Amino acid sequence: MRRLFTCLPAAGAALIVGLLRMGATGPEQGAKPSAPGRSAVLVELFTSEGCSSCPPADALLAKLDELGRVGNAQVLALEEHVDYWDDQGWRDPFSSHDWTTRQFAYAGVLGNRNPYTPQMVVDGSVEFSGGRVEQALQSIAAAAERAKVPVTLAQADRDKPGKEGVSVEVGKLLAPPKGGAAEVWLAVTETGLHSSVTRGENAGHELRHAAVVRSMRKIGEAKPDRDVSFSSDAAVPLRKEWNRDHLKAVAFVQEKNSLRILGAAEISLHP
Repeated sequence: MRRLFTCLPAAGAALIVGLLRMGATGPEQGAKPSAPGRSAVLVELFTSEGCSSCPPADALLAKLDELGRVGNAQVLALEEHVDYWDDQGWRDPFSSHDWTTRQFAYAGVLGNRNPYTPQMVVDGSVEFSGGRVEQALQSIAAAAERAKVPVTLAQADRDKPGKEGVSVEVGKLLAPPKGGAAEVWLAVTETGLHSSVTRGENAGHELRHAAVVRSMRKIGEAKPDRDVSFSSDAAVPLRKEWNRDHLKAVAFVQEKNSLRILGAAEISLHP
């Protein structure tokens, strides 16, 4: 059967340097709570260690995650490793069919019926090849101009060993969702991950990642016509192999049908 998934041409390292030339501000340490006048923008990258075009896009997302902010945007990064490259000589240890399913959902609403890697999606509203620095910055800047639903995320009391408690609160929805129910999602990401690839298109390369999605699940729905449209505590299971010092939690509100991101927040899960 003909494979529908393709790798787009790799971006050069000079594009990463271009990120710094185009007005991105300096790095932030630790968690990135919402700041006055700064709008949280969710930047997702669908990638794979089996794709030779993906490392430059991974590097771009890592730089965005390191900077934490671009102009008026607070960047919240999610690196989602798909699994459809796993039969091409190298099985990506961070891949999940769940992220492939999520990418297919975006393909259905964003007009691209042929999922590919690397693919970047900004605020669930626009997609493009993940290595395009200028387009990434422009899309992030445009997303930061749109009004967002306030989302508050904080650590809560631990439920039991191996789990972290978080508290999520979503403010009043700006308008009744037109793209379906306003779903509340919670993800856990880990930075500092890397692989020594021995087979496939990236054989012989050491690949490094940032904000790799370790888990993601729906925790509820925000209700319209309420000053606080959603409020809940959630238990986050943490696996032993995850480095606690490198974990972050990301909460976001997403329309069920349009997949548009309405608001988001991020905190560190440091002990």
